[in-house]
Amino acid sequence: MGKYEKLFEKILTGKSDQNIDFNELLNLLLNLGFEQRIKGSHHIFFSEDLDEIINIQPIGNKAKAYQIKQIRTIIVNYQLELKKDDNE
Repeated sequence: MGKYEKLFEKILTGKSDQNIDFNELLNLLLNLGFEQRIKGSHHIFFSEDLDEIINIQPIGNKAKAYQIKQIRTIIVNYQLELKKDDNE
């Protein structure tokens, strides 16, 4: 299982929302097909296929727990899956 798959599962289980590395989360969202725009500390992810946008900021080197919950909701609602070319 690659690191994106592990992180994806970690997010879906909801057991470690306070312990998600911010940079790994950025790469996971890109792997899920989102495009990224950065404005200051805000990393904004969007996709033409989705109505939702994701706006995240780091707290230290971790992602904020409430933003992980929002991402989990989007993953579940839109049934998002990792791209098959996950080479870690």
